[in-house]
Amino acid sequence: MALWLYRLGRFSAHRAWLVICAWILIIGMVGGAAVLFMGTMSNNFQIPGTETQQMADKLKADLPEASGGSGSVVFTSTNGQAFTPAQETVISAVLVTATSVPTVKGVVDPFTTTAMLADAQKKLADGTTALTAGEAQLADAKKTLDASAAQLADGQSKITAGQAQLDAQKASMSALPAGSAQASAAAAQLAGAQSQIDAQQAAIEAGKTQLAQGQSKYDASAKELAAKKAELVTGQRSAEAASGLRFVSENGKAAVGQVQFSESMNAVTPANRQLLQDKLNTLSSSGVSVHYSKEITEDVSALFGISEVLGIAVAAAVLIIMLGTLLAAGLPLLMAVVGVGIGVGGTLALSGAIEMSSISPMLALMLGLAVGIDYSLFIVNRHRQQLVAGMEMRESIAKATGTSGNAVLFAGLTVVIALAALSVTGLPFLSILGLAAAATVAVAVLIALTLTPALLSLMGRRVISKRGWARSEKLRQQHTAEDAGLSTEDIAQIVKSKDIARSARGWGGLVTKHPVISLVTAVVALGIIAIPASGLRLALPDGGSEPVDSSAYQAYSITGANFGEGMNGPIIVVGALPAGLDKASATALNLDVADQLRQVPNVKAAVPVTVSKDFKTAVYQVIPDEGPASASTVQVVHDLRAEGTTIKADHGVTIGLTGQTAANVDVSSKLGEALPPYLAIVVGLSLLLLILVFRSILVPILATAGFLLSLVAAFGGVVAVYQWGWLGGIFDVANPSAVLSFLPIILIGVLFGLAMDYQVFIASGMREAFVHGQDAKQAVRSGFKHAAPVVTAAAIIMTSVFSGFIFSHLTMVRPLGFALAFGVLIDAFVVRMTIIPAAMHLLGKSAWWIPEWLNKILPDVDVEGAKLVGLNPAEAAETELEPADAR
Repeated sequence: MALWLYRLGRFSAHRAWLVICAWILIIGMVGGAAVLFMGTMSNNFQIPGTETQQMADKLKADLPEASGGSGSVVFTSTNGQAFTPAQETVISAVLVTATSVPTVKGVVDPFTTTAMLADAQKKLADGTTALTAGEAQLADAKKTLDASAAQLADGQSKITAGQAQLDAQKASMSALPAGSAQASAAAAQLAGAQSQIDAQQAAIEAGKTQLAQGQSKYDASAKELAAKKAELVTGQRSAEAASGLRFVSENGKAAVGQVQFSESMNAVTPANRQLLQDKLNTLSSSGVSVHYSKEITEDVSALFGISEVLGIAVAAAVLIIMLGTLLAAGLPLLMAVVGVGIGVGGTLALSGAIEMSSISPMLALMLGLAVGIDYSLFIVNRHRQQLVAGMEMRESIAKATGTSGNAVLFAGLTVVIALAALSVTGLPFLSILGLAAAATVAVAVLIALTLTPALLSLMGRRVISKRGWARSEKLRQQHTAEDAGLSTEDIAQIVKSKDIARSARGWGGLVTKHPVISLVTAVVALGIIAIPASGLRLALPDGGSEPVDSSAYQAYSITGANFGEGMNGPIIVVGALPAGLDKASATALNLDVADQLRQVPNVKAAVPVTVSKDFKTAVYQVIPDEGPASASTVQVVHDLRAEGTTIKADHGVTIGLTGQTAANVDVSSKLGEALPPYLAIVVGLSLLLLILVFRSILVPILATAGFLLSLVAAFGGVVAVYQWGWLGGIFDVANPSAVLSFLPIILIGVLFGLAMDYQVFIASGMREAFVHGQDAKQAVRSGFKHAAPVVTAAAIIMTSVFSGFIFSHLTMVRPLGFALAFGVLIDAFVVRMTIIPAAMHLLGKSAWWIPEWLNKILPDVDVEGAKLVGLNPAEAAETELEPADAR
């Protein structure tokens, strides 16, 4: 590999303009593709196949009017007082104008909605009063009917008795002589009595008819009253369900409106978001302040902010100090910019065809800048050392590419593999993110191995300052005078003795003089830093994680203070209702389900929102007690899903959760599950690659153990700052909450690759010294002495670049920037430059032990470039990759 890279470096140096033109052509093609095909970035972290996605798809199919994105608008008066009637009117009027914004399909006016709710409450109160009066009237009517019925029954009883007596008298008439005067008189008397009884019976029958009519009227009134009572009960239950929702605060100083979009928030363009804000911002002239939720203000179209530029400026300052000339310092920066331009440009070009999260180009940008500078620096630094030693320029470029370039290739390969391995998690957005970053790192490696040698060839001797050349010449003359009359062997021995003496000084000498103290102190320190990692809690960011002066943070905090934290993260519940329901039965059933949802701990409100026209699909909105990223809200999501079994058994309704809050919980849970297997893959990969490179068993184990120490310490720092709020004022963490859910898995992949970078550059020098005959313990010092300066500069540069993202305009990137900067700082200076040399010094020769059978089957990757030692220019000419040679 070293010989092949030597040839590539020599070709690039001899055919500099060809290489440069090829890269310019690539830049132009990628830039054009990005301009033509770039799509909209998003922060949609949905996972296909999850309940959240299934319910969202069901909602889109069954209730398209309830689908689409939504955002909140929070209004307050600028003087801190309650809204005046004039302000309420102008807010309502301006909200109406918002519907003219493309993709806005409706708004919820807080004052109109509150007035409607108040009117409904008044109607309920009036209905209750009317119902009470109606029930009293009905009771009076019932008493009258009962009295009439009793009177009729008594009259009927008397008539029946009188008829029986009359019938008895009629029977007794048979004893009287027929035709006698006595019989005639009795018959006349009985006929009169019968006539009187018949009249009374007729009156009773009339009374019964009147009573039946009264009863019928009573029954109709009772039925109507029962219907009104049922309607009133439904209204009261609906009001009770909505009692936890407010759109205007109790003190009248804040109001929350809703903007409903016809498409998902990820599809709403920055231009339409801004147009919406422009229309509502006109309220400032009426003494009204307007703040927007994160969904509305989020614009992920910009990649660079001022903080990122400052990070690069620090990296440039380190390069100038190290290399001593602006021209040499500018070369690694230029290589990084070219690599980032191609890598990020290609990522953006694909965003039109692939749904891509905003963090994908940001991670590619972050890594591309860091590794692009470092990889080019390693080759430039080796080339400068060789030039000073007197090597011919192009030969030096070729050998620098074959030696340091070999380490660059391997180090870059570890980063690429670690990032590409994110695809095994089964999370589409994470796979795209990892592949985009891996491609950018791969481009950085190719640029370092081709474009850097080409530009070095054009720069010639100017890669070293005039002062540097003068100092080098003075030292050369001094050495020539000192070596006069000495044999080659004596000179070599003197040089070796001086190197050994110098290696005993500095940090490397201190660590190896006190290896036990250094090792124990470093491990204990990292263990203490890692303690907070035991409390790691994962979630996706919400408005509370935005900068304090941002509109999104203001909207979040005002909403939480006036309406409860849960209003910032409602949970959407979708219910599949049983067949055969009508409007009344569906309404009652939905209220039953809402009642049961409210029984879940830490649920503040559960409201039936809407139902499909066929009464088969219903939507409920659940408001938790706390914000969307809180531990209690995460538990609410789990409890609601568990309650679904009971709701199905009790009511025959199958429920599922969707919405951003539930989706965030699903994503965090899925990422947590993917973390252990991914870590196992990365650790296993680390061991295999390092065994291949260093042909040792203990060195890879040490390197991997060091990586794990760096990792848990980085986790500890992130939890302390972003979850616990330590040093929150310094890092602008106003509202500490759960850690970004995909930060751990990204940190594992990136930090692993970068840790292996430093391991290769530190340990390869140690192995080279050991292989060339030095004592194992001395080889540790010698290798450290030669690698430490460039690794130190590289680590400072990489930390500076990552630190620039700690204050990024995209708050999602901030904890990731901190984690990477802190992790690199720890890994480079504590693990690679303290723990590794101390441990290897203690291990001595056993550090390089490998079973003989394994040593025979391992391929020789020659990371140290041993095959290039003694390679003369004539041999180089034979290996040069030129068209003529190829023929």
